[in-house]
Amino acid sequence: MKSIQSNIKKAKKYLDNNHCIAVPTETVYGLAGNAYSDSAVKKIFKLKKRPMNNPLIVHYHNINKLKEDCYINDNFLKLYNKFSPGPITYVLQLKKKSKISKFVSNKQKSLAVRFPKHPLFKKLLKNLKYPLAAPSANISNKLSSVQASDVIEEFGSKLKYILNGGKSQIGLESTIINLIKKPTILRFGGLDYLKIEKILKKKIFIKTNPNKKIAPGQSFLHYSPGIPLRVNIKKPKKNEAFILIKKRKNTLKNYYYLSKKSNLKQSAKNLYSLLRKIKKDGYNMIAVEKIPNEGIGKTINDRLSRASKYKTKWRAC
Repeated sequence: MKSIQSNIKKAKKYLDNNHCIAVPTETVYGLAGNAYSDSAVKKIFKLKKRPMNNPLIVHYHNINKLKEDCYINDNFLKLYNKFSPGPITYVLQLKKKSKISKFVSNKQKSLAVRFPKHPLFKKLLKNLKYPLAAPSANISNKLSSVQASDVIEEFGSKLKYILNGGKSQIGLESTIINLIKKPTILRFGGLDYLKIEKILKKKIFIKTNPNKKIAPGQSFLHYSPGIPLRVNIKKPKKNEAFILIKKRKNTLKNYYYLSKKSNLKQSAKNLYSLLRKIKKDGYNMIAVEKIPNEGIGKTINDRLSRASKYKTKWRAC
């Protein structure tokens, strides 16, 4: 217990001085900084090499602090009471008097907000007088980090501190829903959007590739392992690593398994770690068998589809 309190205290000290640190969440690790500080927020963009027009998600401990920055509506309250804290991000209208740095939202009148479930991150937020802007802890367009070692791999000594909370339980980023007008899914994530429809009792629009970015995770190329990746493959090429959703009786050296028995939740949790491992193992190409497009399988397919866009970039080099 003393160790946890000591780590929280150390993390708070860095954040209070407008430094960036890595924090654990149930989805993926975040690169966190004071959301009210222009200085801290600009450091996040610089460390991630992230375009300034790509907004950040702001993390709150509870709804009381959120009310200082955003307007609350009925749809939000219904979803908040059911799913938060958890892997869902809400896009809400920003108040004019909000202290949120203009760099967080790219000077827009909206803000993407979340209430993380990870107990260590929750304790940290409870000890702060400000919310935390915290996009995924990785270099822009690359694989998100799901454990402290991934963060070290991404940033090395450039990062002041990592609040180590073990491996992320979900392993994929949060679901993002725009609640300013008609509820619209902007990014598939750790929460099945069909569950959201059940709570709101209405059909939800899906717009995951909008022209105007008001939330993260909507870039054409994203979540890339840094090598070409092909999806929905029945048979890999001779030099490709082959990702499968369940174990096979006849296994080959280039076979990599997301789960033992086609478990989508387990596959989601293992996806980014497996993609990192394949690259470390020396493969230059990846093939992925067809993943069921249901539940969190939709999120897996979304990530793989965006990662596969690296192929075009690679061929152009």
